[in-house]
Amino acid sequence: MVELTRIYTKGGDRGKTSLSTGTRVAKYDLRVDAYGTVDEANAVLGLVRLHLSQMPDLDKVVARVQNDMFDLGADLATPLDAELSYEPLRITEGQVEKVERDIDLYNARLEPLKSFILPGGSGAATQFHLARTVVRRAERLTVELGDKVDINPESIRYLNRLSDLMFVLARICNDDGRADVLWVPGASRD
Repeated sequence: MVELTRIYTKGGDRGKTSLSTGTRVAKYDLRVDAYGTVDEANAVLGLVRLHLSQMPDLDKVVARVQNDMFDLGADLATPLDAELSYEPLRITEGQVEKVERDIDLYNARLEPLKSFILPGGSGAATQFHLARTVVRRAERLTVELGDKVDINPESIRYLNRLSDLMFVLARICNDDGRADVLWVPGASRD
């Protein structure tokens, strides 16, 4: 269990931070950018949960995902080739499969789309769309990281599925898609 007795350490005052292995890297390091963006997406999901008091089933899904995202951050903060005295935390195929099951469960309630939808609608849907876009950015950064160093491939799969889940849950929060804001191509053209 983690025990934090001091919040500030002054260790980052010169623009460096530590990976889980203790290795010091620049705060703009691609690995730090990837897991920092996962953290940002997790914070957006915290905002989503403010809107889910009447949807305890969705809140339970998001709570699990938030916990998974901390696992993902730990995974990305630990180089795959690190020699450790402990088993590092890694995203698993099982975690990816849980997200897939959630997508299938909730998507079954929705009518197929006949248009792209705009991010909007209810407060929860809008926040889910914001989370989706931040997850997509985290995915792009993680893919880029994976092009440069070996990473756990399940981390990319998890992020890819997670953005799909955010899209589906946004539609659920828009009255099962009935209140989605549809894109009208060229609507404001002269």
